[in-house]
Amino acid sequence: MSKVAADISLSLDGFVTGPDAGPGRGLGTGGDAIHGWVDPPEPSPRDAALLDAGFAATGAVVMGRRTFDVIDGAGGWAGDTGYGYEQDQSKAPPNFVVTHAAPERPRHRSGFTFVTDGVAAAVEAARAAAGDREVVIMGGADVIGQALSLGLVDELRIHLSPVLMGEGTRLSDRVEGPLPLDQADVAPTPYATHLTYRVRR
Repeated sequence: MSKVAADISLSLDGFVTGPDAGPGRGLGTGGDAIHGWVDPPEPSPRDAALLDAGFAATGAVVMGRRTFDVIDGAGGWAGDTGYGYEQDQSKAPPNFVVTHAAPERPRHRSGFTFVTDGVAAAVEAARAAAGDREVVIMGGADVIGQALSLGLVDELRIHLSPVLMGEGTRLSDRVEGPLPLDQADVAPTPYATHLTYRVRR
C-alpha cells in the first residue's frame, strides 16, 4: 500500500500562508517567503535535490478545493510550472481535489479528478492511482488537518522557513490533537529546515 505523506511549507510561527490568501494571492500577503526554499534568490543544490527527490517519489497528489482554485486561477500553474515547481510536467502525477462540487469551467481539466465524498475517499482514489509510489497531500491546511485527524497520514513533512508571519492560515488550528509524532529526519539547508515525522500509530 502506498505511503501517505502530508507535505507543506511552514513559517517559524506556524503559518502556511500570510493573511488574505486566495485566488490571485495564493500564499497571502507576504506569504511567498514561506516557500522561499522552492525558488531561492541564490542556487541551493540541497533544496533543489529535495524537490527532485520528492517529485520522483510522488505517485498521486491530494489537495483541497481552495488550493485548486489558486492553482487554477490567474497566476496559478501554467506552462512548465506545476507540481514540483519546475519539474518535467509531462511526468507530473495525477491530482485528486477534495471538494463539495466540481467546478463548472476549470482552466485545468487534464490530470485533475474532483472527489466529492471527502478526504478519505480522495486518499483512497490517490492510493489506487499511485501504485508503489507515495500519495502526497500538498494542502491546504484544512485538508492536511482532516487527514491527520482521521489517521490517514503516515508521514508529516514540514519545510520550516526562516520567516515570522504574525498572521495568516495556521496549520495547527486544523488538527485535532494531541497527535504523537516520531522525528525521522532533519535536513537543514540555506533556505529552510526540512523536517520529517512519522505519525505514531
